[in-house]
Amino acid sequence: MRGRSLLALGILALALDVGDSVAAAGKGNPMVLLSTSMGDIKIELYPDKAPISVKNFLDYAKAGYYDGTTFHRVISDFMIQGGGLTPDLQEKPGQRPAIKNEADNGLKNDTGTVAMARTSAPDSATSQFYINVKNNNFLDKEKAQDKVGYTVFGKVVDGMDVVKKIEQVKTAAKGPHKYVPVDPVIIKSVKVVSE
Repeated sequence: MRGRSLLALGILALALDVGDSVAAAGKGNPMVLLSTSMGDIKIELYPDKAPISVKNFLDYAKAGYYDGTTFHRVISDFMIQGGGLTPDLQEKPGQRPAIKNEADNGLKNDTGTVAMARTSAPDSATSQFYINVKNNNFLDKEKAQDKVGYTVFGKVVDGMDVVKKIEQVKTAAKGPHKYVPVDPVIIKSVKVVSE
């Protein structure tokens, strides 16, 4: 009898745990489905923490801008970056003006988080983003060399196995670009699945 009640408690705890994660994921945050040539990645966005970055990303997604771009910079044990170059490494036309950096929002560059790529200028992010494949806390405002950091605006909630597959592709230098996948990893589309 004791075994059965312990089992019931375990099932209840599991149900509560699942309920909590469903509630967390379903709290009204936008969700996007990033479809790549290697599989799908589902991302939850955080407009309450990074409103400018989330609006920017959603605007590009809704305009179909990401369709046909690539993950052009893949560094194992660091991150995968894409969303701005075509398979022949040309910048895709139609970029919008650069946005304000929001790296002071409290979100960390932890494994699975999605952040805006930028140049050395703090407010230079446009369409490109990256997905952290490990904790990269040196990119956070508190630890960044430039004291500014990189804006995290979302997190992978499904498809981290796809991210890891992309991370392991063979890369080479092509012209001025380093760490380019030998076989292009295409972003087929980024679709908003809930807002």
